[in-house]
Amino acid sequence: MLLRVSNTAQQFDRQTQNHVTQVLRTYSSIVTMETGLELPNLIRNAIANCYAREYAWHKFERGFAVILSQHLSAVQIDLLIGFYRNKGIPPNRIQHFKDAIASSSAIAANSAELIYTTSPGCVQQDAQLISRYLSEAGLPVDHRNRFD
Repeated sequence: MLLRVSNTAQQFDRQTQNHVTQVLRTYSSIVTMETGLELPNLIRNAIANCYAREYAWHKFERGFAVILSQHLSAVQIDLLIGFYRNKGIPPNRIQHFKDAIASSSAIAANSAELIYTTSPGCVQQDAQLISRYLSEAGLPVDHRNRFD
């Protein structure tokens, strides 16, 4: 419930999209600066599709819920749900709320570790796609090796 009311899925998807945009911008800049070629849309789309597939919210939702349950008590989770629903915090529960907020860095670290350890990522596939494209474009090996 906390993940739903806090719009975590939407935030996760937005972060993934921002990451894909940055990755594509970086790859495109490198290819253009090194070779004078533009990265074709076919390759850009294949790279974006990999990230959409590998970093789909449903692959991590359960793990995020487990992480929250490991770091937050039932009282803290209820307080956070109330917070996201714009409900007040009773004065006798303020310390519980502060403690929940204080757990955020550990939750973020564990969430990042979950993503890192459960997703194969896309970098290897990206490098292969770009290297193949450069090879088919007839570029010398020294330009292609930068992506392997």
